[in-house]
Amino acid sequence: MSTITRIDVGPRMSEAVILGNRIHCSGMIPEDTSLDITGQVRQALAEIDSLLARGGSDKSKILTATIWLSDISDFAAMNEVWDAWVAPGHAPARATVEARLNDPDMKVEIMVVAAI
Repeated sequence: MSTITRIDVGPRMSEAVILGNRIHCSGMIPEDTSLDITGQVRQALAEIDSLLARGGSDKSKILTATIWLSDISDFAAMNEVWDAWVAPGHAPARATVEARLNDPDMKVEIMVVAAI
C-alpha cells in the first residue's frame, strides 16, 4: 500500500499530494494580482517551482498542466512566459481554458502533476 504525503495541509485543501512517484499540485496563483498577465504567470510558475522542489521534483518532470485564464485573449502573452519557463524537450501534456477565477483581479491559475 502506498503512503500518501500531503504538503501544506489546510482545512480545505493541501498545496500538493504525493502518492507513489507522482506529485499532484493544487492550482497555483499569483500573490500580486495587480500585475499584468506576464507578471502573474511568472509568479504562479515560481510557486510551482518551489512546490515541486519541496516534493522532490522539478519542472522537467511535469507530466500534465492545466491552465485557467480569466481572459483567453491573454493566451499569447501567457505562452511567451510559459515557453521561456518550460524545460526544453520536456513540455508536458497541457490544456488551457478560459474560466472565471475566484478573484476578479486574478488572471491565471496553473495546476500540474509531475513525476518524482
